[in-house]
Amino acid sequence: MLKVAIVGASGYTGLELIRILHCHPEAMLTCLTSEQSAGKRISEVFPTLRGRCEILLENMEPVRIAEKADIIFTALPHKAAMEVVPTFLKLGKKVIDLSADYRLSDPAVYGEWYEPHLNPANLKKSVYGLPEIRRAKIKGAKLVANPGCYPTSIILGLAPLLKKGLIDISSIIADSASGVTGAGRAAKVDSLYCEVNEGYKAYGVGGVHRHTPEIEQELSLLAGKQLKVTFSPHLVPMDRGILSTIYATANKAITTEKIVKLYKEFYGGEPFVRILTKGNLPSTAFVRGSNFCDIAPLVDARTGRIIIVSAIDNLVKGASGQAVQNMNIICGFPETMGLEGLPVFP
Repeated sequence: MLKVAIVGASGYTGLELIRILHCHPEAMLTCLTSEQSAGKRISEVFPTLRGRCEILLENMEPVRIAEKADIIFTALPHKAAMEVVPTFLKLGKKVIDLSADYRLSDPAVYGEWYEPHLNPANLKKSVYGLPEIRRAKIKGAKLVANPGCYPTSIILGLAPLLKKGLIDISSIIADSASGVTGAGRAAKVDSLYCEVNEGYKAYGVGGVHRHTPEIEQELSLLAGKQLKVTFSPHLVPMDRGILSTIYATANKAITTEKIVKLYKEFYGGEPFVRILTKGNLPSTAFVRGSNFCDIAPLVDARTGRIIIVSAIDNLVKGASGQAVQNMNIICGFPETMGLEGLPVFP
């Protein structure tokens, strides 16, 4: 049985990891940490876990945590993760990091968007954990950088077109809308009920959102050349989910039927990517609570633009579910293990 620790277990991604791993047949939770709630049982922090998970939350003590686990999920804010991940690696543990600290390969880029990196040498060891694109490298990884939620929905949406060179890479625009859990569990004025309810707003517009360099890094690798995107995130008054609508100009005339065929071939055999047929569009309601990414590619023949709509649950395929998918790959388990649950509807 694989012993698993979650560092930063009192946030939404920590809870989602617990929910998924509790039912994983090959994983056993042995350590949960929380600086704010240390000494409490996790069920006191999240009453949904009553009678199912009663583990006592611990303070952050890297050596002690490593003694209890074979693999460690770090569900911490940026900077906090890179303060502890090197210790876990030195102690021979495999780490799946859900922060932004190891997603950007260039420390200078990380410094531009966040702050100076504390251990840039580990950026070279990190593997970007998008299984549908990087599965082979993930298998042998000791440090996996779990992708961001917005980037997951956009990269999966564009990958087939970029690999085939079917779009003008200077024309990419991505409008993405996220549920409020994407802002985390910490008390913030912008996330209060009265601030969010009955409203729909853009934020981080104009190339300033921190997911922008991650999106551009991965799309550039797929395209084989550097590119930039116009990325505009939005906040929706719902708990969870991301819907991305992506626009790009086609390099040549192509039909929706051919695009759908391309996507089905590209993602053929992928257990968590569902390609919708012509006339059907994704909805966050139909992936809620699951590790699925639903994608609908189509062509606007009037303008010559290709439009891709993708939907994920930001806490599952956009975070914790994808992290468990990466764990399964690293450990040689069936990739879908613990993730077979169907979406919750209504």
